[in-house]
Amino acid sequence: MPENAALKSYFMTRRSVGLAFLQEPGPNAAQLEDLLTIATRVPDHGKLAPWRLVLFEGEGRVRAGEKLAEIIRIRDPVVDEARLELERRQFLPAPLTVGVISTAREHPKIPEFEQLISAGNVAFNLVHAAYALGFAAQWVTRWFAYDAQAAAMLGAGPGERFVGFVHIGTPTTVIEDRPRPLLVDVVTRWQG
Repeated sequence: MPENAALKSYFMTRRSVGLAFLQEPGPNAAQLEDLLTIATRVPDHGKLAPWRLVLFEGEGRVRAGEKLAEIIRIRDPVVDEARLELERRQFLPAPLTVGVISTAREHPKIPEFEQLISAGNVAFNLVHAAYALGFAAQWVTRWFAYDAQAAAMLGAGPGERFVGFVHIGTPTTVIEDRPRPLLVDVVTRWQG
């Protein structure tokens, strides 16, 4: 197979674009179908599809933020307005956020860990798919990925958990690259 220089260049320079720098337009219906199709083409031992996707778009982004703010307000009645506003904006301004849920279950041959990793691959493929379609993305986990009440409100069922939320939109800026680890610091050769 010949080298794909464009794809290699993409992987060598890919970087996330933060939520604050993602705006309309987002994917149209055909692009969204392509995005989700690409996202779900991941390693999946046993063909279990141990993941689900929840789309936050349109007014749903605003409603999700309002519900997160309400959870915080109930837990802390003296919370300040700035914190509540932060929660209201958790899915804004990006036109699309995809919540990736791990549905890993006990299986006689496939460890739950492998299933969880498959869900993580879906999240990262969403990032790659966004860039392939001319958008930008950021994969994040925030408190509501780990909070049972908030995760349930956002769509996680019993025994499920979010592996992250991928914000997708049109970038408003070019993000500088961050320092990357030196290979000498993270790579070893097994010597037996």
